Amino acid sequence: MGPHYSFDKPCCVWYDVYKMRKQTKGLNMYLSPRKKLFVDTAAGMFGDGATITKAQKSAAAEKAGVPFPTWFGKDFTVGYNAYKLPSEAGSTVASITDAPANAEVTMVNLIATNMEKQNLVPAPFEGFVPWGNFSLIEKVVKSGMFYPIFVTGLSGNGKTLMVEQVCAKLNKELIRVNVTIETDEDDLLGGFRLVNGETKFVPGPVIEAMERGCTLLLDECDLGSNKLLALQPVLEGKGVYLKKINKWVTPKEGFNVMATANTKGKGSDDGRFIGTNILNEAFLERFAITMEQPYASAITEKKIVMGSMKKYNAVDEGFASNLITWAEVIRKTFYDGGVDEVISTRRLDHIVKAFAIFGDKMQSIELCVARFDEDTKVSFLDLYTKIDAGILTSEEKTEGVVDEPNAF
Repeated sequence: MGPHYSFDKPCCVWYDVYKMRKQTKGLNMYLSPRKKLFVDTAAGMFGDGATITKAQKSAAAEKAGVPFPTWFGKDFTVGYNAYKLPSEAGSTVASITDAPANAEVTMVNLIATNMEKQNLVPAPFEGFVPWGNFSLIEKVVKSGMFYPIFVTGLSGNGKTLMVEQVCAKLNKELIRVNVTIETDEDDLLGGFRLVNGETKFVPGPVIEAMERGCTLLLDECDLGSNKLLALQPVLEGKGVYLKKINKWVTPKEGFNVMATANTKGKGSDDGRFIGTNILNEAFLERFAITMEQPYASAITEKKIVMGSMKKYNAVDEGFASNLITWAEVIRKTFYDGGVDEVISTRRLDHIVKAFAIFGDKMQSIELCVARFDEDTKVSFLDLYTKIDAGILTSEEKTEGVVDEPNAF
C-alpha cells in the first residue's frame, strides 16, 4: 500500500519545484514536493538547519504523512546517527527552467477545494419521520465501519432523504454525488482544471469523502455506466491510486459508501425508469448489503403528510387521511397492473405544499397530477372525488357551482 496523502493544507495549495543548496557540500538539490514536505516538517519540529537523529527522521516523516525518507541519508550525514537538515529549506523557489538538463525534477499540481472550510453535515429536515431502513442505516453509520450499502426502491419514497437524515442525526458529514451516464473517473476521483490561469489537479468528491472520513452517497447509481468501475478499490475499503498525479490516497476512519437506485442494477424491464443501466456484476458485488425500500405504511405516511402540513402551516387532518387513502388505492392498482403510474410520498408532499400556497384542495391535486397522461390524470382525479365526497373539480366550479371554502 502506498503512502497516505492528505489535502489538509490551505485551500489553494500549489507545490512547485524548490531549489535548495546543501551548504555542507555546496550542491544544488532539486526536491520533489514530497521531499520538500518532509524537510519543511522536520525544520518546523527541530529547527532550520538542525541536526537530527534517525528516530527524529521517522517522527518527522510520520507527521508529514510521507514514507520514511531513505533518500535523506549519506549526503546529509554529519556523524554517527546524525543528519543535518538543509538550512535554506523552502527559502528559494526555482522554476523548472532553472534546473540542469539532467536533473530529475517532479512537478505536481494539487489544489485542495474550499469544501475543507464547509460544514458538510446535512441540515435536519423539519417534519422528517424515521421509518423503514432508517434504524439499520443508522447502526452502520454509527459503527464507523466500512460497509457499503445499496438502497433500491421506487421513485419518491425517501431513499436519499433517509441517508441524509441519518447523517444529520449523527452529525456526520455527507457528500452526495448525482450519477448520470456521463459520470466518469475524472468527475469522481478528480482531474486537472484551469484555476486562475494555471492548470491544477482538483480532487473529486470521492477523494474528498475519503480524506474527510465521511459518507459518500452515489445517488441514482443505476443511471451510471461501466465508468463507475473506477471505484472498485474504493468499494473494497482500500485506498485508490490517482494515476494522473502518481498519488495513493487511503480512506480516513469513518469513510463509507452508500448508493441509491430505482432498480437493483439490472435495468428497468418495464421501461418505467428510462436511462437506468445494467451495472457490472463485479461493481454490484462490492456492496455488502442491499436494502429494499417500499413506500411507507398508511400510518407512517400519514405522520409524514401531517409533518409536511405543519411545516407549511396548512394542517388539515381530514385532507391528510383522504390523500393517504387515495395514494394507497392507486398503489394497489399499480402493483396489480391496473395502472402504469403511482402516487409517491414525494408527490403527496408536493400536493400539501400546493395546498399551502393556493388554499384549494382539488386544485392542488389537479396541478400535481397534471404530469401524467390525460387518461391517468382523469382517473386519479375521479378516484379522489369518490374518496372525498362533495369536493368539486375546477371544471365543476367554473360551471357556476359554489366555490369550496378556503381552508384558511
